[in-house]
Amino acid sequence: MPEKITVEDLIALVRTYNPKTNETLIRTAFAYGAKMHDGQFRHSGEAYFTHPVAVAAILTQQRLDDATIITALLHDTIEDTKSTYSEVTEIFGSEIAELVDGVTKLTNLQLSSTQTKQAENFRKLFMAMSRDLRVILVKLADRLHNMRTIKSMRPDKQVQKAHETMDIYAPLAGRMGMQWMREELEDLAFSVLNLEARNSIMRRFVTLQKETGDVIQKITDDIRFILRRDDIRAEVLGRAKKPYSIWRKMEEKEQGFSRLSDIYGFRVIVDSEADCYRVLGAIHQRWRAVPGRFKDYISQPKSNGYRSIHTTVSGRDGKRVEVQIRTRQMHDVAESGVAAHWSYRDGVRANNPFAVDPVSWIAGLTERLDSAEGHDEFLEHVKLEMYADKVFCFTPKGEVVKLPRGATPLDFAYAIHTRIGDACVGARVDGIRVPLWTRVKNGQSVEIMTAEGQRPQATWVDIAVTGKAKSAIRRSLRIEDRERFIKLGRELARVAFEHIGKKASDKALRIAAKHMGLPDRDELLARLGSAEINARDVLEGIYPELVTRTGDEIELNSAVVGLEQGQAFERAACCQPVPGERIVGISYRGKGVVVHAIDCPVLSEFEEQSGRWVDLRWHSGKHPAAHTVSMRITISNDAGVLGRICTLIGEQKANIADMKFLDRKPDFYRILIDVDLRDVEHLHTVMTVLEADSDVAALERYRDQARKP
Repeated sequence: MPEKITVEDLIALVRTYNPKTNETLIRTAFAYGAKMHDGQFRHSGEAYFTHPVAVAAILTQQRLDDATIITALLHDTIEDTKSTYSEVTEIFGSEIAELVDGVTKLTNLQLSSTQTKQAENFRKLFMAMSRDLRVILVKLADRLHNMRTIKSMRPDKQVQKAHETMDIYAPLAGRMGMQWMREELEDLAFSVLNLEARNSIMRRFVTLQKETGDVIQKITDDIRFILRRDDIRAEVLGRAKKPYSIWRKMEEKEQGFSRLSDIYGFRVIVDSEADCYRVLGAIHQRWRAVPGRFKDYISQPKSNGYRSIHTTVSGRDGKRVEVQIRTRQMHDVAESGVAAHWSYRDGVRANNPFAVDPVSWIAGLTERLDSAEGHDEFLEHVKLEMYADKVFCFTPKGEVVKLPRGATPLDFAYAIHTRIGDACVGARVDGIRVPLWTRVKNGQSVEIMTAEGQRPQATWVDIAVTGKAKSAIRRSLRIEDRERFIKLGRELARVAFEHIGKKASDKALRIAAKHMGLPDRDELLARLGSAEINARDVLEGIYPELVTRTGDEIELNSAVVGLEQGQAFERAACCQPVPGERIVGISYRGKGVVVHAIDCPVLSEFEEQSGRWVDLRWHSGKHPAAHTVSMRITISNDAGVLGRICTLIGEQKANIADMKFLDRKPDFYRILIDVDLRDVEHLHTVMTVLEADSDVAALERYRDQARKP
C-alpha cells in the first residue's frame, strides 16, 4: 500500500471488491475532507488528512460498504474542522452523517482506566455500537492507524494510548471476530508498554530461524504434500505467532522461549465443510494429535459467527504446531467477524451464510445479561463480551476488579483482600446501599463498608460465588464459629437427652461421636450446632429403643432450642414458621426473641443489626398441633363445599383456629383460614389433601409482611 494514498488509489482499493462503488460520492468525500483539514498537521508533521485516508484504506481490507469508507474519510471533520452535522447531512445524506457523528462522540470519550467515570464512558462506547456497529469498525481502524504511527506522540501519551488499546480496543476487536486486528493492536501496544520483552522475543526468533531454517515453509510444504496426495484442493498459510501472543504464553506457563512449542500457526482453507473434516483426518494420520487441543467451532460456532476446526499436532522435532481448518466463507467471517455483514464481493453485498446479523448479535449479547432492559444493560457489559462470563467492576479509586458473572459485593470484597471480606458489613453500588446478595453488573462502582470486630456470617457461604470467597468464609467460620456451634450443640444435646430421661454426659457424647464416625465429642457438638446432623441421629446411635418408643409431645415453651436461660420467644406473625423449617431469632429488648423463617423478607430490615440475630433450631422431637398457619383458599360457591373443606382439615388432625371471608362472588368464595399444625410435614399433608379436592380452585400459604412484631 503506497505511503501517501491518493483518491485514485483509494477508489482502486474499493473497486477490487466492489466494482459498482459510488465513485463520485467517494471523490466528493475525499475532496471535502481534504478541504476541511487543509492546514492541519499530525504530530509526525504529515498533513492531517493522510490519517482519515489511511483509516479508509484499512477498512477496504474488510471490503466494507461505501458508507463506511466515506465515514472514515470524514470521521474527524465535525470534531476538528468548521464542518457541521447539517452540512454533512446535506451533502452525503443522513446515514453517513449519523455514522460520522457517532465516531465523533466516541472520540470525545476519556477512557483512562484510572478514572471512576470509566463505566459511563464504556456505556457510551457500547451505545454507539448498539446503534450501528460500523461506528465501532471505523473507530477500531482509527485506533489501528494511530497505533501504527504512535512513535510520533509524546512518551506519556504513547503509554496512555497503549493501555487503552490493550484493555479496551484489542479485546473488543477480538470479541467482534477480527482476530488479525486484535493481534496487531496487542502487539503494537506491547511494543510501547514492554519494548524490551518484545525485542527479546524477536531476537529469539532470528536465532531459531538460523538454527532450524525456514520451519514455516517446511511444514507448509509437508501439509500441501499430504493434501495433494489425498486429492484435496486447499490453500495453506503458515505464520509465526505475534510476539505479544508468545510473551503471554510465556507468562501464563512460566516457561522460557526455548521451552515453548506452539509458536507457529497454520491455516488450511478449503472449498467445502466436508473437506474440512477430510483435511483433519489427513493431518491426524500424518502427525500425532496433542490430547485436549482439538476444538470444533464448525459444529459449535462462536456467537460472532466464527467457524473453524482447531487442532494441535506434534510436527518436526517434536515441535507443536496449531492448524486451523475452514472454508473460504468461514475464513471471510474469521477475518472480518461481525463486519462480514457489510462486506462486498464482485460489486454486491456478499451473501455469506456464516456472517452474523449485527442486530441479532447485539440482541444475543443483551439476552445474556442478568436483567435485559434494552441497550443500557448491553453497555454495562463493558469488557464483558470481550471476556466471556466475566464481570468488570471498579473500586472507588477506579481500579478494575474482575469477577465471574453472578458475583456479589462479597465476592468483590474478598477479591480485594481477605481482611476486607471478613470485615464487610455492607456495600454501595454506584453510590446506592445494596444488600450483600445483590448481583453486580459490568461497569458498576462498588464500595465495601467494613467494621472492626465484624466476622463472616454462616449465610455468606450461600451468597458468595467465587471459590476464593467461599473458601475464605468457610475457613473463618471454622475458626470463629466453632466455639459458638459447640455451645449451641451442647444445648441441643441437653434438651434432646432430657426429653428421653437421659443426661448428655461427656461419656455418652463420646460414644455417640464414635458411633457416627466422628473424631471426638467437640466435633459432634459442632456439627449438631451447625445443623449438619440432628439430635435424633445422636440419640439413635446410643438409645435407639428409647427414641423409637417415646411419643411424648414437646411442650410449646420448649419448642425452640438456642435461647438463653429463661428467655421468652414467640413465632413471627409475618412468616409463621413451623417445626421442620429453618429459623433464626431476632431479639427485642424486654420482649424476648421473635422466631422468623430463614427466608422471611422482613429479615432484610435487620441486616445491619447482626448483634440482634440469634441462632435457633426447632426441637427434634414430636410437636403438638398448635402452630398456626394461614392459608388462602378459593372454593366453588356450592352447597356443602365449605363444610367438606372443614371436614378434610379435621380428618388430618388439624384444628381450624379462625376463618375470614375475603371475597364472596356468585360462583366462588375466597377465604383466609388459620389452621393449627404440628410441623412442616403436617402442613404439606393438609395442603395436598385440599388441593386434591375438585372444588378447590386455588390454595396458597399466606404470609403477610405487615404482621410485624
